[in-house]
Amino acid sequence: MSILKRVPIPICAVSLGMFGLGNLLQSYSEGVRLLCGAVGGVLMAVFLLSILVDVKKFRTDMGNPIMASVSFTFPMAVMLLATYLNPYIGGPAKVIWYVGVALHVVMIIWFSVKFLRGFALERVFASWYIVYVGIAMAGITAPPFQAAAIGSACVVFGLVTLVVLLVLVTVRYVKKPVPKPAQPLICIYAAPTSLCIAGYVQSVTPKSLPLLLVLWVLATVLFLFACVKFVQYLRLPFFPSYAAFTFPFVISAIASKQLMACAANLGSPLPFLSTVVLIETVIATFTTLYALVRYLMFLFAGSKQPAKERVSSR
Repeated sequence: MSILKRVPIPICAVSLGMFGLGNLLQSYSEGVRLLCGAVGGVLMAVFLLSILVDVKKFRTDMGNPIMASVSFTFPMAVMLLATYLNPYIGGPAKVIWYVGVALHVVMIIWFSVKFLRGFALERVFASWYIVYVGIAMAGITAPPFQAAAIGSACVVFGLVTLVVLLVLVTVRYVKKPVPKPAQPLICIYAAPTSLCIAGYVQSVTPKSLPLLLVLWVLATVLFLFACVKFVQYLRLPFFPSYAAFTFPFVISAIASKQLMACAANLGSPLPFLSTVVLIETVIATFTTLYALVRYLMFLFAGSKQPAKERVSSR
């Protein structure tokens, strides 16, 4: 019970990262994919149980723009979970997918009403990408459910909000200092462009290879930026924001992998991407498992950071 009371909202992002890692590693081993999916499912269940154990804490956390925005990894994880369940339960998995998409849309409306009113730049963080661009996850997961039209619309929305947020979030980070507990969130920069690439490849037709290449160059620059930040922030004590070390790196590798396949299908193979995919896969596996281990250490052994820092990280 005490463990459940320590579960932070960002554990949803670790769950999402594990689901994504499983898909990334599927070409190497179906067993590894299922193992990653099982871990992701357990983390999701732990999160839901933690809400039941302490509803008041959850409500308080959802009043924080960081925690509220990171919570959007939950509906994203639900969409991915549906793809894991689809081969086994069929129709109910499709229902789960639609629930994930609908929940994300409803949460976007809620978040916009709550945090865009009385807008303040210091309340903007890289986690806002999850709120608005995160809906592009519907584009990635739509094909098994024959919902390409919905997926395509979500990808377009993600692309539009990506452009807006790249400017807004960057201005915020340049002009306003970021509290130490929130600093690892900057690694989320690696996610939105790659998310749009993967969603575009999966759900949008016809496809524009030049557009994909432009997005991929931007995504690669942001991936390298996130890698540098990851190394720097290893010096920090554990914060829930360590969850940013998971899905952003995983989706970067997935985007490169899908671009490689898409380019080949369009008759313009990009053989150099095979090396890029391998490198990004190794990095994504390391960062995700590292964050998972640190979360498990936090939950089962308790955090060794000062209490003041634990409170301020929420």
